[in-house]
Amino acid sequence: MADPAELSARLIKALSESGDLTAEWRPAFEAVPRHRFIPDTVWTQQGKRLVPLDRVDDESRWLERCYANDPVITQVDDGVPGEPGRVGRQITSSASRPDVVASMLAALDVEPGMNVLEIGTGTGWNAALLAERLGNDNVTSVEVDPEIADRAHGVLREMGYEITVVTGDGALGHPESAPFDRVIATAAATRVPQAWAAQTRPGGRVLVPWTTDFHNGALVSFAVSEDGKMRGRIVGNVAFMLLRDQRGRGASLARDVRDIAGARQSFTWTHPYTVLGEYDVSLAIGLRVPRCNLVVQDGDEDGVYTVWLVDPWSGSWAGLEHRPGAEKFEVREAGDRNLWQEVEAAYRWWDGLDRPAAERWGLTVTPDGQYIWLDTEDRRIDA
Repeated sequence: MADPAELSARLIKALSESGDLTAEWRPAFEAVPRHRFIPDTVWTQQGKRLVPLDRVDDESRWLERCYANDPVITQVDDGVPGEPGRVGRQITSSASRPDVVASMLAALDVEPGMNVLEIGTGTGWNAALLAERLGNDNVTSVEVDPEIADRAHGVLREMGYEITVVTGDGALGHPESAPFDRVIATAAATRVPQAWAAQTRPGGRVLVPWTTDFHNGALVSFAVSEDGKMRGRIVGNVAFMLLRDQRGRGASLARDVRDIAGARQSFTWTHPYTVLGEYDVSLAIGLRVPRCNLVVQDGDEDGVYTVWLVDPWSGSWAGLEHRPGAEKFEVREAGDRNLWQEVEAAYRWWDGLDRPAAERWGLTVTPDGQYIWLDTEDRRIDA
């Protein structure tokens, strides 16, 4: 059987060599074995199916999953797998990739003795890492799923971490343990809760994976000011599942894309990779085109794929098929919106701004809402 200590040492060495794991956090990673926090049943992706992997059936493979630099799927379908044989349809909780955990902890810029709020307890591993460095009395973790919260709390206690674990809506924070010096969210938000700023000391920091309907992958580091606002910039590329009360509607090709033969037809000379394939432009399009989900569907031939743009709320959709070597692409659209034209217009807007990189965008959260800006707060962007 695989040796957990050896697997852990190998992972920590790789994270250190890549620069993701800093010297300040390495002792915590060495002290907190990841596999102790991973449930005995996890799921692996096989095509569109989420298939269970039980520790009792293949402990070596289970351990390898625990210490790979990959996310581990720990819950599907909110705890009730939707297919026979415990096969899942949707990932609803996971243990984040270790390099993402390490880089986010480094970005949190925390010091021993600080009071920290974690949104999304999950397995409890991240909370244990925080407690190892800060002390039990300085970590509060909020988890919306009662079963996940109970399990994580139990494992944390077994490991000697008597931190505060709260079952509840993380968007509300936990005022009983406030004020906090730092808040770290391990779930993404489209609308960043102002409660996190209200419960953070002026000068404190809030670290949030921020997402749009189109683009999931912006880590924002906010500074909280005396006026109750928090202002932040994008400092990394991470993708997380949304806070449960912000899930919205995900796109389903089977449900949302109808009457392809009767759809409007047009052509474009814009290659789909130009507007969809790079992080900076994808981020910008997400700022400009609301309620638009992106789905890429592989074809039966090498290099053939279809880009789908879907608005699950209105029923509008657009589809563009890519074939290797093509210079002109057919676009089919249906519904009230012309989604491909909207995306192309957003691309031209970004291009006209001299193609700003992700770190030039900022986000301000106030008691009245949030808004985006470019370079400085007075260059507010109307999405």
